[in-house]
Amino acid sequence: MTEADTTEHSFEAGLERLEKIVQDMEEGDLPLEQALKLFEEGMQLSANCRKKLEAAENRIEILLKKGEGKIVAEPFRTDTDAPSS
Repeated sequence: MTEADTTEHSFEAGLERLEKIVQDMEEGDLPLEQALKLFEEGMQLSANCRKKLEAAENRIEILLKKGEGKIVAEPFRTDTDAPSS
């Protein structure tokens, strides 16, 4: 799979392919050359998924509204970012 192929994936398809690569590599039955190719593809998919998540986060920030109908950017919080009580 080429870099162009990995950038065409939807987030879900990229994540699914990445999970398959991890599963195949964890089995440990791959020849070294094939494992290296899968590792490279996985790194490209990981970067692409990260970019898509960042883009979605930016869209969420723009869409959040506060106060008098003004659009106010607010950082997207994950469960790990939430304050503990």
